[in-house]
Amino acid sequence: MSTLRLAVAGVGAEAGSRARGYLATIKKLPHLFDLCAICDAGDAALRTAGELFDVPARYTRIETLLKEQKPDVFLVLLPTDGQTVAALAGIDHGCHVITEIPYALTLDMGDAIAREAGEKGLKWEVAENVWLWPNERLKQKIARAGVMGKLTHARLRYPAGSYHGLNAVRMILDSKPRRARGYAQAVEVPPYQNYGGGDETTRWWESGVIEFENDVACIYEMPTAPGAASGMNWDIEAVNGYLSGNELTLYGSGARNTHPIREIHEEVDGERVLTRVQVDTDPPIAWENPYRQYGVSGQDDVAKAAIMESLYTAVTRNASPRYGAEGGRLDYETWVALRESAETGGGWVDIPLNATTSLEARIRAEFKRYYGGDPVTDAAGLLNASFGRLSAMWTVAGWL
Repeated sequence: MSTLRLAVAGVGAEAGSRARGYLATIKKLPHLFDLCAICDAGDAALRTAGELFDVPARYTRIETLLKEQKPDVFLVLLPTDGQTVAALAGIDHGCHVITEIPYALTLDMGDAIAREAGEKGLKWEVAENVWLWPNERLKQKIARAGVMGKLTHARLRYPAGSYHGLNAVRMILDSKPRRARGYAQAVEVPPYQNYGGGDETTRWWESGVIEFENDVACIYEMPTAPGAASGMNWDIEAVNGYLSGNELTLYGSGARNTHPIREIHEEVDGERVLTRVQVDTDPPIAWENPYRQYGVSGQDDVAKAAIMESLYTAVTRNASPRYGAEGGRLDYETWVALRESAETGGGWVDIPLNATTSLEARIRAEFKRYYGGDPVTDAAGLLNASFGRLSAMWTVAGWL
């Protein structure tokens, strides 16, 4: 099995960053990828990551990296505002691409990436991780096994980046959203620092309902505080039981039988590694970790490995990525539909959306105001812009 040459843009400023986590996982998959080069505007971060992950080819400019290294795959781990610009550059140089979440700042920006990739016969994977966490993979198996009976409704509370939670619910329900209605309000909160380090005293509160094609409805809320009392959670209810947190509860003989999700580990090369997760029903339902032999164990590490393998398989077998543009668009589109409903009187908004929403237009306008160009039509000229953590999406809509 041949490896693919992989280049990465964005190495993270800190040791515990998501980008550094990706680099660590990639180094555990040498049978899939040769990490040939990294790129970052920060000299110190670039040097540290290069030494830590043994990558001698280091660049501060994406264009130079793409011209000199000619990678097969380009993984874009830049802040959200830089994703579309860098992805289009990678595609222009003939690279298959993986971009971080979400699909894009706006649906039409993501559509531009998908269109360019499709016209050149290149693959694009969107790095949505939540549905690939081991416990979530098990929940999907539980729902499909039928032990809970017919699914009836869901609840979702997600304090930031709610497309993650919508993704988790959709994958468990195994159904597409049909329509959504929402409410949104900017409310006063204690002073805090936003992602860009600026001071703010308001946050957006959102709520709504999403109907799926299988007639299951999901009640949704994005609370104003990331550390809200009930935290981040989603529940799936059915006729004969429910999934809540990391537990399965089944009804039977007038009682409720609770089955916690258990993690089973084994030792691999002296390291404690996740082997499988399971619930002890009769018979047990389990999900096996296919990456245990490589020492990939943490829930997000397993998800990262699955994302990387998805793109590898798509390229080497000329197949579609497991999530891809279709999945990325659908989960983000659901969130956009909720906000479109909130801004237009709270009525039902059908999914898929058939036009750019006013909110998306404002996000794109804010990007152009801040960076001095359009992320699609002026992508080449913006490639060396300084993309900070505070995105146009946050500035306009309070989304991460």
